[in-house]
Amino acid sequence: MVAPPDDDMLAARTVSYAYGGSPALIGVSLNARKGEIVGVTGPRGCGKTTLLACLAGQLVPDSGEVWFKGVPVHSLPPLGLERLRREHFGWIGTEPQLVPELTAWENAALALMLRGTGRRAAKSAACEWLDRLDIGECARARPAALLQSQRQRVALARALAAGPSVLFADEPTAPLHQTDRGQVLRTLTSAARSHGITVVLATHDQEVATLADHTVALLDGRRVGSDLSEAEGRAACSASA
Repeated sequence: MVAPPDDDMLAARTVSYAYGGSPALIGVSLNARKGEIVGVTGPRGCGKTTLLACLAGQLVPDSGEVWFKGVPVHSLPPLGLERLRREHFGWIGTEPQLVPELTAWENAALALMLRGTGRRAAKSAACEWLDRLDIGECARARPAALLQSQRQRVALARALAAGPSVLFADEPTAPLHQTDRGQVLRTLTSAARSHGITVVLATHDQEVATLADHTVALLDGRRVGSDLSEAEGRAACSASA
């Protein structure tokens, strides 16, 4: 194995993965540098979530390689993967996945406290991000008392407060209205720029994809080219079949 160039924060080489013999990813490669926003685009069911899970060490590829800062993620033992995800990776999906018994700020501070950060410092970092997401007034509320859009912002605050090197965002704005979506995306992109966070953003929304520095388009588990539309991608795949 040869590590990718030093300026790559994250890299995938010909990654393939199948669920019960059904291919979900077929030879997908990508590279992301520090502070870069990479959009993973394509229709539902094209392999976006599976790709992010492989990159984040949640799934081990059937073949291919995943590298993080020169570390071979694909060959790390389970404890090494757990430590990598806890200390360097953040994740936000379509559903907030909040702990119902905890307040908003406690949920936002949870990843930090699990890493051993003191309660006061963790609360300060969590509340700072809640304020930046315009939900600071909800810090003491529990998830059941929050709107869906507010819960999603708490989840984003939790991911950002931990200071990840890479943030994986799997359709994070799908359940949000247009106004809320814009706010979340502005915070996500500004955080990436100002804090040097690499963001891998999966979306089927072309408007969201325009925020990325570059995109990787998937169709039926294959990379079809960042500059292809969905229709063009189908045509290209049909022509090569």
